[in-house]
Amino acid sequence: MYVILGGTGNTGKQIAETLLAAGKAVTIVSRDAAKAQDLAAKGAKVAVGDLHDTDFLTQTFRGATAVYSLVPPKWDVQDWRAFQTQIATSITLALHNAKVPYVVNLSSMGAHLPEGAGPVSGLYYLEHMLNNVPGLNVLHLRPGYFYQNFYGFLDMIKHMGVLAQPLAADFAFTMVHTSDIATVAAQRLLALDFKGNSVQFISGPRNYSFAEAAALIGKATGTEVPFVSTTPEQSVEGIIGAGLPATIAEGYGDLYKAINQRSYTAGFDPQTNVSFGKIALEQFIENELKYALEAEAV
Repeated sequence: MYVILGGTGNTGKQIAETLLAAGKAVTIVSRDAAKAQDLAAKGAKVAVGDLHDTDFLTQTFRGATAVYSLVPPKWDVQDWRAFQTQIATSITLALHNAKVPYVVNLSSMGAHLPEGAGPVSGLYYLEHMLNNVPGLNVLHLRPGYFYQNFYGFLDMIKHMGVLAQPLAADFAFTMVHTSDIATVAAQRLLALDFKGNSVQFISGPRNYSFAEAAALIGKATGTEVPFVSTTPEQSVEGIIGAGLPATIAEGYGDLYKAINQRSYTAGFDPQTNVSFGKIALEQFIENELKYALEAEAV
């Protein structure tokens, strides 16, 4: 039996569907049973509860061969690091209590940094906790920047007509579609071919800069979308202006500094420990993001 945290999310749902198609027993964890109805119709068991609830997770994990773990984003908390630590602690204790033998954990590139990478540094502590559970075999997936993060810029593109980020125009780095992450996660969950503690990076077919992304968005929409290189401080002000708590905004300021300084990509070796996805940024923009922008315009 497999337990999938975030079972209705970008990666979790695809993982659950793949495991179900392979004939595996699957339990998905969700806070909203209504969102899981389609997976339940395909044979998944739905466990409704909160990731803060260690007892709930322990009972859900009992008898599981493997768990797909993650700390979901939550945009309305004042102290994001505290939230991440609380969820990581609850998951880790439940895995220990239930004596789960295998975990595929969604982490991030940059999770080797205990400080200085904002929300990604919070995942360092999740990795560290899981690595210290006796008898647990854990594979940490460290994907690059999600293509789906561009949905967060829809309002900026629509109302300001630009794509602005605190990166140099020609700075290209690793980006990836969440579907490619889910494909790797499902493969490794089915194979259970890892022992001890290990890391696997996941990248898209190639690196992209935000200036190139802006040009691709403009090409897909038929409207020029200039890229504007800002400072981390300006980015923080913009995020706060959009209504997010200052601690989250400041964390993203730190993350972009780490990306600019390339400390974020330390340990990334495209020759040895990287799985390359198939979906290019061009495809995501043309087949997905473009329609979200059109919907924004209605």
